[in-house]
Amino acid sequence: MRDSLFIKAAFSEKTDRPPVWMMRQAGRFMKEYWDIKNKYSFLEMCKTPEIAADVTMLPVDLLGIDAAILFSDILVTAEAMGGDLSFANGIGPKFSNPVRNQEGVDALQTNVNDKLQYVADAIKVIQQRLNGSIPLIGFAGAPFTVMSYLVEGGSSKDFKLTKLLIHNEPELAHQLLSKIAKVTIDYLNLQIAAGVNAVQIFDSWAQALAWDDYKEFSHKYIAQIIAGLNRKDIPVISFCKGSSVFAPLMAEAKPDVISIDWNVDLLDIKQRLPKGIAVQGNLDPHVLYADKKVIKERIHRLFDRMKGENGFIFNLGHGIMPDIPFDNVKYAVEIIKSYKN
Repeated sequence: MRDSLFIKAAFSEKTDRPPVWMMRQAGRFMKEYWDIKNKYSFLEMCKTPEIAADVTMLPVDLLGIDAAILFSDILVTAEAMGGDLSFANGIGPKFSNPVRNQEGVDALQTNVNDKLQYVADAIKVIQQRLNGSIPLIGFAGAPFTVMSYLVEGGSSKDFKLTKLLIHNEPELAHQLLSKIAKVTIDYLNLQIAAGVNAVQIFDSWAQALAWDDYKEFSHKYIAQIIAGLNRKDIPVISFCKGSSVFAPLMAEAKPDVISIDWNVDLLDIKQRLPKGIAVQGNLDPHVLYADKKVIKERIHRLFDRMKGENGFIFNLGHGIMPDIPFDNVKYAVEIIKSYKN
């Protein structure tokens, strides 16, 4: 895979065109996803290697993207540690045993790779199906984001309980984050050993944090994780909502790629990053609702802006929304693949 478009771009090498994949590319905007989802619960899909492989392959077969990403969820690590995780339609993830005190933190286990073996098994099945055609990206949730779900007991609009923990009981928060970081290092190394070609760390809720809090309660642990990875020939992508603000700090953790949200000029931020760090992004996913002529114009505008820059992977600033028309996503991929640097 070292010569693939995606891996070369991730290592800031010259490519004929920017490679393309999209966050949430195997998901609810596809009829074929629902054909599978209507037969199984979400966790069944994640935990059954053949089904996880089926879903992972949907955008490979139907969109022709340049990299596949493992079908799983960022919260499987929290569940393996002892979180009682469930998913309800229209509500999202719930933990029935939220972690809010010393007793809760102490109860969480850290040697849990045996409980995550189903992910390694899925990776092996997916790689058999990909048969060397394109790279496979593995991933994990960043400690702050995983912690926020454990503390809140699910999704949150204001992260009030999580912020109370980091402000009132910072030492307890650090104990919890340290445990999650250890599990995340082991888990990503498990994925690398199973055969993924790249990994991405998702800090979905980092934008909830002030700069100093991000530095102390998020960045510190992402740097630990990246330093602990068996990353030879495996590019590491760092993503957070808020990357347009936090990118200078994110770069200090030494990822190979920083995935950028849509609130910033991509060329400007790339030129402010250290040499050798690639960027991924950063089309506003809402553009994919628009008319096709608008989609084409916006993609060309981004590509013209990044022309001649090594180390550029096309992606969205965040994931595809479930009601974006499939045909628009397919059209976007066609426009990208027909572009020449």
